[in-house]
Amino acid sequence: MLPFAACFLLFLLGLYAVVLKRNLIKMVIGFSLMQYSVNLLLAFVGFRHDAVAPIITRVGMTDNFVDPLPQALVLTAIVIGLATTALMLAFVMRIYEKYKTFDITEIRRLKG
Repeated sequence: MLPFAACFLLFLLGLYAVVLKRNLIKMVIGFSLMQYSVNLLLAFVGFRHDAVAPIITRVGMTDNFVDPLPQALVLTAIVIGLATTALMLAFVMRIYEKYKTFDITEIRRLKG
């Protein structure tokens, strides 16, 4: 139960950064924290205590296996998360080149 609570806490920390912070870099870090918490949650869902890797070496083997599907989903989500983080940082750097600030309220004021 503690790992799930830690994932929830990490997600809330990322959500706090996205909603309440006004710095674009901190918002990107918040999005990344939210992505990592979901990846961690998926890894914990697929975990089984005293389980073995899902590699069948004998016919008729009925051991307790770890579920490989959440692990595959997490690997895919890590790659997608890396790409979206890089894209967000590229947008933030272009915004900084144009407005010379990371503050969202200042960007809204300079927009007009």
